[in-house]
Amino acid sequence: MDTAIVWSKDYELHDTGGHPEGPDRATEIVTHLRSLDLWDSLTVVAPRPATRDDVLLVHTEALVDRVRRIAEGGGGEMDHETPVSARSYEIALLAVGGALTAIDQWDEGRASFALVRPPGHHATPDRAMGFCLFNNVAIAARTLLDRGMERVAIVDWDVHHGNGTQAAFYDEPRVLFCSLHQWPLYPGSGWFTECGEGDGEGFTVNVPLPAGSTDGDFAGAVEQLAAPIVEQFAPQALLVSAGFDPHAREPLASLQMSEDGFAAMALRLLTLAQRHCDGRLALVLEGGYDRPATNRSVAAVLAAIRAEEAPAVGPAREAGQAAIDRAREVQSRYWTL
Repeated sequence: MDTAIVWSKDYELHDTGGHPEGPDRATEIVTHLRSLDLWDSLTVVAPRPATRDDVLLVHTEALVDRVRRIAEGGGGEMDHETPVSARSYEIALLAVGGALTAIDQWDEGRASFALVRPPGHHATPDRAMGFCLFNNVAIAARTLLDRGMERVAIVDWDVHHGNGTQAAFYDEPRVLFCSLHQWPLYPGSGWFTECGEGDGEGFTVNVPLPAGSTDGDFAGAVEQLAAPIVEQFAPQALLVSAGFDPHAREPLASLQMSEDGFAAMALRLLTLAQRHCDGRLALVLEGGYDRPATNRSVAAVLAAIRAEEAPAVGPAREAGQAAIDRAREVQSRYWTL
């Protein structure tokens, strides 16, 4: 499928110093992609900056103004692990804009991958945390609802639970949020029984997987849980919080995924998008801090989407299957599984 890459060298200007989420992350991915034949098949698109009003679709004025004030004051931090530099407010708007530019690519018949930073899925409506300032994917989803869509699905495969995205839509029945993540791990949310509340009950799906989980465990969670729920939800658009920190080389976690596992998940989600969303699939970069592993994994995902094929992966391990079964038991109250 034709695929767009949304990226700007200006993402380097969010200066985090020696932080794992360093200025080079997105640029290194692009450098790797340019070394491959795959690069010439991709459409490279520059992101447009989001506006303050775009960000306010999800976040409070107090949060937005605090990020801006800290940046205008020369920098500081939102918490001990979420730095802000002099250009961070501007670049955080460009990251949100990257996600918005990614969904605009659907008008050209393209799937898209936004190689943005800072990442977003830990940012709640009123708090920046976990390396994240504004929630790029959540703002894109809310934008789609404002444009008239009735059902938007988000799949988050980052190793850490997407607590910010969950918080943004916990009572929202028009957004299906499904997170596959390591448990226990930061930020400590994302247990099986967190299923939404009020009108949104049943539209939050959490699959906390044990340390050591593999390609087969993640693929099994997608095939046995995420895919059938997405099928029943029948979204008009599918967004992916694409974190590559479940990789076996990742220094901040302890899962055992490989490039093949990410490619397999991407292909399965593409088939769902083609079936229900007229191919409206957009991936947005979240975590992934081992540079070579992330570079290769992004390339594998793009190759799978472009060629519409991916390597086969093995079955879930016993521990992984037990977690999948527990999630299926909980979600069977809301979905046919």
